[in-house]
Amino acid sequence: MERPKLGALAVVPRDGSVLLVKRGKAPNKGMWGFPGGHVEWGETGLEAAARELWEETGVEARARRYLGCIDVIERQAGAVAWHYMLVAVLCDWVDGEPVAADDAEEARWVDPGGMDGLWLSANVDRVVRWIPKT
Repeated sequence: MERPKLGALAVVPRDGSVLLVKRGKAPNKGMWGFPGGHVEWGETGLEAAARELWEETGVEARARRYLGCIDVIERQAGAVAWHYMLVAVLCDWVDGEPVAADDAEEARWVDPGGMDGLWLSANVDRVVRWIPKT
């Protein structure tokens, strides 16, 4: 039986910006979104978010809490092509500046008000609204 895949997104705000990566692989190749990826067996979503962040950008952060969940279901010709359940994890920046690695083509801090010119993955703008105002 097919089952959804579980992924974690690292949502890292800093100084009014948020860290985004440009995806280098499908799905979402060429689109901007939060660093993240699959949750490994025996790993929590919080741990996965911090690990994926490090692997994709070299940025170290402390996973603070879950912000929410997103269903991503892609259909092609009426059939489910892929299905992900993504947990968005609020992370506190600890150290490092983003350098694209792993499956990220680019990585940078982005002002949420200036994302209009970027080709965004689905739900990026929605998750940005989940970030608590400090």
